[in-house]
Amino acid sequence: MMIMNTDVMSALAEPNRMQIVELLRECSLTVGEIAERLQMRQPQTSKHLRVLSEAGIVEVEVDANRRIYKLRADPFRELDNWLASYRIMWEKRFDRLDDYLQKLQDNEDPK
Repeated sequence: MMIMNTDVMSALAEPNRMQIVELLRECSLTVGEIAERLQMRQPQTSKHLRVLSEAGIVEVEVDANRRIYKLRADPFRELDNWLASYRIMWEKRFDRLDDYLQKLQDNEDPK
């Protein structure tokens, strides 16, 4: 049984942090750029980025006095693997449902 990191799930559950992740999908950004694009105050943005960083979702690169944030791939791979186990389970259930419905249809079909 695969267990998903609850820190990642918790960090992504907050709407502002999810918006930050969506921005960072496109490119790496500084705190100021993120704050500007989301119309948030910089201290508030920094707090959200700290949570994302502690959950391992983002990493920071220091360039002089700028902090540039980018997404890390590992947490999203783990999330995808975790979700894959559910996709497999549901596909099997849908296959069984298809088989059952086909059997019902075959039984109702006058030949």
